[in-house]
Amino acid sequence: MRFTRFVRRIILLAALPLLLLAIPAASVATANAASAATGTGWIRLAHLSPNTPAVDVYLYSFGDASAQIVLHHVAYGTVSPYEQVPAGDYTVAMRAAGAAASSKPVLSTEVDVSAGHAYTVAGMGPFSALRLQVLKDRLTTPPGKALVRVIEASLLQKRVTVQLNGATLVGQLQFGTATGYHAVAPGTMTVHVAGSSQHTQSIVAMPAGSIHTIVVLDDPGHLTIQVLEDAAGSSATPAGAAATGFGGTAARPGPPLLPWLAAALTGLVLAAGGATRLRLRRAGAHAR
Repeated sequence: MRFTRFVRRIILLAALPLLLLAIPAASVATANAASAATGTGWIRLAHLSPNTPAVDVYLYSFGDASAQIVLHHVAYGTVSPYEQVPAGDYTVAMRAAGAAASSKPVLSTEVDVSAGHAYTVAGMGPFSALRLQVLKDRLTTPPGKALVRVIEASLLQKRVTVQLNGATLVGQLQFGTATGYHAVAPGTMTVHVAGSSQHTQSIVAMPAGSIHTIVVLDDPGHLTIQVLEDAAGSSATPAGAAATGFGGTAARPGPPLLPWLAAALTGLVLAAGGATRLRLRRAGAHAR
């Protein structure tokens, strides 16, 4: 009986690390489920058409005539903070600044906001071909990296080349277009933008886990740069939203523990088997 209790204790001790390992895994799963259950995303609005006058921008939940967000007199170069909104379908409408809310929009588009995702809806291109473009924003980065993309919104310089610390990030980017995100080594960056006849530069800190959008603008008569921070790591969501932990610098697990635990469990089982054989031999010796 004593020996049986001894073996049971060995098995329980072997199983304990596996049980403890399951606790944080369950906690992570619960946190992810809670995040998904909130059912919210983020959206920001931008006016990036140089020769388009100021506008009023409206955000409507699909099927609802009452505007959820209204931004008045939005001028060229303006990018709103992110707004946290319930996931779902939305309509973004632009009207001339001061126009009645009931008037027909100059421009409109639809955007499907998914839970946990962020979007930029920007008026882009020349006034004669103005369009609303929906850009899907990133909120996480590869480990140890920063992310950066470029929006070319300068009509003065219709193609630009952008360099980070002397290395070309994108060459001859056309007016009214946006790149995807590029992963870069983190650090303090000299952002240099050059067109056919003008150039400008700016110093920008891009720590690991941060995500940035470089917007090339006219100001007026010369080239300028606006750097937006889309996300700032594990402690920050997009600016203007409540913090929920998005980002690329959250603590990452070390080497997997399961192989080590399996080896430990195997050793304990073998030890228990050896102890059993030793006990049986002693019992046989006493019997003789």
